[in-house]
Amino acid sequence: MIIAIDGPAASGKGTLGKRIAAHYGLAHLDTGKLYRAVARDTLAMGRSPKDASAALVAAKALDLATLGDPHLMDGRLGEAASIVASHPGVRRELLACQRAFARQKPGAVLDGRDIGTVICPDADVKLFVTAAPEERARRRYRELCEAGTGFPRPRSWPISSAATNATSTVPPPPWSGRKTRPCSTPRIWI
Repeated sequence: MIIAIDGPAASGKGTLGKRIAAHYGLAHLDTGKLYRAVARDTLAMGRSPKDASAALVAAKALDLATLGDPHLMDGRLGEAASIVASHPGVRRELLACQRAFARQKPGAVLDGRDIGTVICPDADVKLFVTAAPEERARRRYRELCEAGTGFPRPRSWPISSAATNATSTVPPPPWSGRKTRPCSTPRIWI
């Protein structure tokens, strides 16, 4: 059984994915950590995340056992992950990695972006999870603080409430304009 969970950052997809995996006794993969790990390993080689060849070497050598590294949540790695994710070769390598992970028996839960549309289009279950921008900002802040990489909390969150009919002041995420697989929203949400 393959369960695909898509959604933006801090939407709750990781928490849901871990709980579903534990409940059904399935392996769980936070696919966003793959790109952070490739960025970490590229930087550890003394190379720039902009170096597509170095990033591809890191992607090919990636050890999934290192995805529990608490330093993966470092803000610097988040920025570097966006850069390595823009390299088509890295994306192809990690696509194969994610699909192999999904095929394990008795099944797997994968959470991230484009899981149900690109990574596992034939998944048995596809979920799209989201939360209000203010809640996502609070969750991400709490996550960064717990990882020791937080920043001072602003007096007010930089995202206006939809209830006030105000528009968001947050710029679009870096992946939204990417030519190689920007986040896809499924046609049917559950």
